[in-house]
Amino acid sequence: MGCRNLFFAAVISFSAALITYNIIISANASLKQEFPGESAQSSSSSSVDPIIRMPTETSKKKTRRLFHTAVTASDSIYNTWQSRVMYYWFKQQKLRHPNSDMGGFTRILHTGKPDRFMDEIPTFVANPLPDGIDQGYIVLNRPWAFVQWLQQVNIEEDYILMSEPDHILVKPIPNLSRDGLGAAFPFFYIEPKKYEKVLRKFFPEERGPITNIDPIGNSPVIVGKAALKKIAPTWMNVSLAMKKDPEADKAFGWVLEMYAYAVASAFHGVGNILYKEFMIQPPWDTTIGKSYIIHYTYGCDYDLQGKMTYGKIGEWRFDKRSYDNVWPPRNLSLPPPGVPESVVTLVKMVNEATANIPNWGS
Repeated sequence: MGCRNLFFAAVISFSAALITYNIIISANASLKQEFPGESAQSSSSSSVDPIIRMPTETSKKKTRRLFHTAVTASDSIYNTWQSRVMYYWFKQQKLRHPNSDMGGFTRILHTGKPDRFMDEIPTFVANPLPDGIDQGYIVLNRPWAFVQWLQQVNIEEDYILMSEPDHILVKPIPNLSRDGLGAAFPFFYIEPKKYEKVLRKFFPEERGPITNIDPIGNSPVIVGKAALKKIAPTWMNVSLAMKKDPEADKAFGWVLEMYAYAVASAFHGVGNILYKEFMIQPPWDTTIGKSYIIHYTYGCDYDLQGKMTYGKIGEWRFDKRSYDNVWPPRNLSLPPPGVPESVVTLVKMVNEATANIPNWGS
């Protein structure tokens, strides 16, 4: 017990010290970011549409810029079945597109102990936060797990894609980052301007305008490895500080850790290309289009005529939360006619994965 209390105190002291350190060393750094193609004479960032397209490749010869895909997870059935499906499709995309920018893969397991799937999925075992520090918000283990992984593992690739278990790769992902900028998906519910008063506790005015904080979380994000090594400790410390602050905890709720990453990225001057076509989220996004990822965070409910009944359990449904304590069965029923392409593709891809993963449900 004494060792645990000592470690608890050390983590808190380290967090406070590092936040202060980051503020001091970064005080003179300009965080104003220019998007690719902007000149010094271009208008201020507030006049630029934050959803921008990737710069067009001008050279026919493309140099591969490999990125390492990292997914944080617990050992719950809920996280595990999603991780197995995600890794199946990661392998399929690499196999079918051997010249893509996709490099290695790591599941960062933040439970402190190995599980039964270490041989199936490349895994790094990270220690969880000491008891009580996450205050029941298990997501706080994510930045702490990334800190440990980045410090302890020799990662060959120069870039990192932070992904999640409930991501399915529908096509190979290119390295979307450019010119020192990360590449990230913009979330409509991350609103730095709306919460400027709260965010100024963690991103003081001398750091620049609140618009330096991008409307992103940590995933999906492709970012340089060197940049992430700087961002991750700050991400962890800001997450812990926000959770301890009643005003921030109430304002940000279940997306608190996402705000913390956005703050940490801005703190270190790492801007992001906001790439709306990075992923889709059924049932609201109905077509695959040019997207690379299906993020199945929302439940999909429909009647037998193919009409969405969101907010009401449908006659046909797929919701990952239906399988929080049990493995989803193989060969899930397909949606009725009229259901959008995105939902049909999602269920078909889950079915293909479960049909081909050995010992499914064991």
